[in-house]
Amino acid sequence: MIAEDLINTACEGLRRNRMRSLLTTLGIVIGVGSVLLMVSIGGSFEQYILSQVESFSGDTFEINAKGLEQMGQDMYTITFGDLEAIRTLTTVQSVAPVIFVQERTMYGREELDSVVFGSTKEIFNNWSLQVQAGRLLTDDDVNGARSVTVLGPRAAEELFGEQDPLGSRIRIGTQKFTVVGVLQELGSPLAQTMDAFIYMPFTVAKSMMGRTQYVDYISLQSKGGDNELTRQDITALLRQRHRIDNPTDDPDKDDFIVRSFEQATAIISTVTMGITIFLGLVAGISLLVGGIGIMNIMLVSVSERTKEIGLRKAVGARRADILRQFLLEAVALTLVGGFVGLLLGVAAGYFLALVAAQLLGEFTFALSWSAVIMAVAMAAGTGLAFGIYPAKKAADLSPMEAMRWE
Repeated sequence: MIAEDLINTACEGLRRNRMRSLLTTLGIVIGVGSVLLMVSIGGSFEQYILSQVESFSGDTFEINAKGLEQMGQDMYTITFGDLEAIRTLTTVQSVAPVIFVQERTMYGREELDSVVFGSTKEIFNNWSLQVQAGRLLTDDDVNGARSVTVLGPRAAEELFGEQDPLGSRIRIGTQKFTVVGVLQELGSPLAQTMDAFIYMPFTVAKSMMGRTQYVDYISLQSKGGDNELTRQDITALLRQRHRIDNPTDDPDKDDFIVRSFEQATAIISTVTMGITIFLGLVAGISLLVGGIGIMNIMLVSVSERTKEIGLRKAVGARRADILRQFLLEAVALTLVGGFVGLLLGVAAGYFLALVAAQLLGEFTFALSWSAVIMAVAMAAGTGLAFGIYPAKKAADLSPMEAMRWE
């Protein structure tokens, strides 16, 4: 049987039962559309999250304790001595200590539960923060333990509203501070928390929190562009200072964590990829259900067309011709459903992207062409996998038995 005759015969078989064919493809439509939607939306969220953190330099590092707790008390491991030792490394620059100040911030009747950082001028460089009004912290502020503060834009808005905060006095805990600067808005929904941060000189925070030995963490930048060498230098130095014997380089043995923003973005990519794969597999279950529906309908079709199969065999159709005919019908059903599912998946993706853009700001639907190819291949594969049994059953029918079928 030539290919054209085979295709025409298969299409004729589908046209005879248009409603059945339509209902049969519904499961494939949902399955393919869901797979494409889940994979593409997962990729879109990955791009969105990475775009939100791209303002941070990839060579920025954060060093902190592992957050161990004992008897309800935090266990600090990064000392002032560690800070000074790290500053001597030739592979680092822009080293900024950080101490969290756990106090409420007040101005007049306004009160704010904000995150207050005690740090130095380097923190603004490391976090890519720019001043909108006034100035940033200076070395003189830190060395002189001046009671001055720089506000994030959200903190300034919540405390002062439309009033100019520069020069005003706010209270953090029991101590008064003069506002000397307001930062520019970072502009992304994920950075809204950072827009509410408040900054004071490191020396003032150290005094307020009664710190004589430990910092909460250290922020710094790699010098020379070799992040791995920087990480190794910091790790070796801290292991030496903390007397940690770790020849196997097992991070579980360390009492500190050294992590770069480059590593953070890699972690984000890995996590979002895992979530995308999981969602794709979950959506693929509907494709499996659709395949089972294809097999059931094809078995019914074989049963209804038994006499036709016998007649075709009696006039010379070979077993392979019957097998190919029913396989082609199954694949045709799944491909039609697959293309419809692709259109619906893309339409649903763009609609969800519009909704997400209203909630998150800049958000675009990243149509994954690899997902498109995968979805079409899965549709065709589903037709082959679930069509082989009905096709084989039709091909194995005896012409004499098929002709006697009532």
